[in-house]
Amino acid sequence: MRDRETAHASDLREIEIIATNFKRRLSGVTSTIVQLIPKQVELGYHIATLGPGLPESLPRLGWLRLPGLWMKPRRYRVRIWHARRNNEMLAGLLLRSVLRMPLKLVFTSAAQRRHTGYTRWLIRRMDAVIATSTRSGSFLEVPHTVIQHGVDLNSFHPPEKLDDRMAATGLPGTYLIGCFGRVRHQKGTDLFVKAMIELLPRYPDWTAVVCGRVTSEHRGFGEQLQKMVADAGLTDRIRFMGEVDDIKPWYRRATLYVAPSRNEGFGLTPLEAMASRTAVVASDAGAYAEMIVPGETGAVVPAGDGEALTRAIAFYLANPEETLHQGENAVRHVRSEFALEKEATAIGDVYKRLLVANK
Repeated sequence: MRDRETAHASDLREIEIIATNFKRRLSGVTSTIVQLIPKQVELGYHIATLGPGLPESLPRLGWLRLPGLWMKPRRYRVRIWHARRNNEMLAGLLLRSVLRMPLKLVFTSAAQRRHTGYTRWLIRRMDAVIATSTRSGSFLEVPHTVIQHGVDLNSFHPPEKLDDRMAATGLPGTYLIGCFGRVRHQKGTDLFVKAMIELLPRYPDWTAVVCGRVTSEHRGFGEQLQKMVADAGLTDRIRFMGEVDDIKPWYRRATLYVAPSRNEGFGLTPLEAMASRTAVVASDAGAYAEMIVPGETGAVVPAGDGEALTRAIAFYLANPEETLHQGENAVRHVRSEFALEKEATAIGDVYKRLLVANK
């Protein structure tokens, strides 16, 4: 593969932060990087990415530039190597501690479980650790800073055009309820579908959509869900849209969004929905419970509890005006607490402490 980089990364001495992404396939971590890097650049951080699977628009370093990391940046004696996965921590550790490159290692942890012994060993060797939620921080055994993810309020916003309305979908009904993300057991898609099969016959003004890719290993799971819907005679009102080109308008078209995951790392979709003026019912997986204000912007139920999820959704389907009101609350809440700029600035403070201490 040709060694490519944008003009922003052409002078290695200007690059002070390297954000690694050692996974080609799209993931929640990758999505976070894609949103965060442009904001960090906008705020003046001298940052470049390293690794595959990222848009060409992001400033990047090619692999062939790695030997240049022995050269110190212009303003500081060290660079930041920001890892979010084990292999990225290991690579940074080898570069810093074996090859003696002037690097300070930062790790962001979103895990909601006790780390393996190997991961704990790596984490102990980081210079700074960030947890994406209080819950993920509770599993760390080292000092850390809690910095919750933010959402890009320019990309995720309330309806503005006719295409942002339910009527633009051509689907039946007045109100839309959505569940977005890969269709699989871990994401709780089956819990959402079962809730819709039970509830929609009682609430004819609502239509449900499932947007998300079904990978080959989960094809049987997806086909079973579609069969359940067909057997219930609800194929017109519970639609499987597959992987859509742009999910953002679907958030704006929805009046209620459901995040029924059984487990998550952090999980951005409730924030994206709330920024779009959509109330949210979510499980307590990941950091969902730290995002939602129950009774004001949505509801939180125990992960994997289908009955509790159905009951929570039923309230919103029965009270669409209250659902719309909570959507308005949700926009204000996200703008106040979860703006992407707030996350970028907080991470920048971690960077600055390490860089200035080694100036």
